[in-house]
Amino acid sequence: MQPKLFLILCLLFNFSFGSAKEYYLVKKDTVQNDTVAIDSVITEAQEEVIILWTEKNAVGVNFNEVAFINWNAGGNNSISANFYGNFERNYKKDLLSWKTNASIRYGLNAQEGRELRKTDDQIMFNSTAGYRRDSTSNFRYSAKFNFNTQFASGFRYPNTQNPISKFMAPAYAFLGIGSEYTHPKEDLTVYLSPVTQKSTFVLDQGFANEGRFGVTPAVRDEEGNIIEKGEKVRTEFGMLLTSGFSKEIFSNVKLDNQLSLYSDYLNNFGNIDVDWELNLNLTVNDFVKASIGSHLKYDDDIKVQGDVNDDGEQESLGPKIQFKQMLGVGLVYEF
Repeated sequence: MQPKLFLILCLLFNFSFGSAKEYYLVKKDTVQNDTVAIDSVITEAQEEVIILWTEKNAVGVNFNEVAFINWNAGGNNSISANFYGNFERNYKKDLLSWKTNASIRYGLNAQEGRELRKTDDQIMFNSTAGYRRDSTSNFRYSAKFNFNTQFASGFRYPNTQNPISKFMAPAYAFLGIGSEYTHPKEDLTVYLSPVTQKSTFVLDQGFANEGRFGVTPAVRDEEGNIIEKGEKVRTEFGMLLTSGFSKEIFSNVKLDNQLSLYSDYLNNFGNIDVDWELNLNLTVNDFVKASIGSHLKYDDDIKVQGDVNDDGEQESLGPKIQFKQMLGVGLVYEF
């Protein structure tokens, strides 16, 4: 598709949403009953639009800074910044619902006498469509799609010559159908899919040749020359269980828990891939917030690389638990 044509279609798409509300002008000298009737139509149309589509947007930055002047105990000046954005679009009409959210994060750390280092990096997109049989049911037939990758190359510092990850290397996509339970207060959801496709993308050929992130490595001859390049995509079919819990447990203190468990039917069924994120968000005021979070991952197909013999060569250490902890205070703008 030509870029100009694509841009025109996008503008028409946005215009269609922007024109969803209809307004009616009524002269002052019209019959009172007609005015009341038309006012009722206006109110109902506006309420319908508000009910059908809801949105939440938040962009912010968390800071951490340490500075020393003639400090006897020593230390290095440093500053960290973690930028993030969260965007939600939710649709609900009658028995049909559609929830979509996107999240981006990117963090950097600057320390005196050391190169700039990446501390956080994520691109994530989720979309869930659901249909329930009647208005009283808490269960929905659902289809779910999830995608995540990162913006920039990652390194195992202090080695900045050999990246361990890149944009779309890896990237993960989940697509499946199943059933979802939603608590009446909508603070708890549980989704079970007996049929979910998991695709692992490693679009860097060098990584693919090494068989990183579980893809099939290159075929080499006895001298190490590549006969057949490594595959850039790995496809799995398995069972997916996800759970989400989000609730204000104290005044201005919100707990957010997201858990994902996946097991492949075709390869080593019973080995479970775990993705568990737990965050505690504290609201100071409309523009200042603090957060404490942890993120745990385990994937049997991902072999952690490390320098075992201190010879500068990276060797496979096998699958390991990956863990990240975050603490930040910063500014946020919600709209």
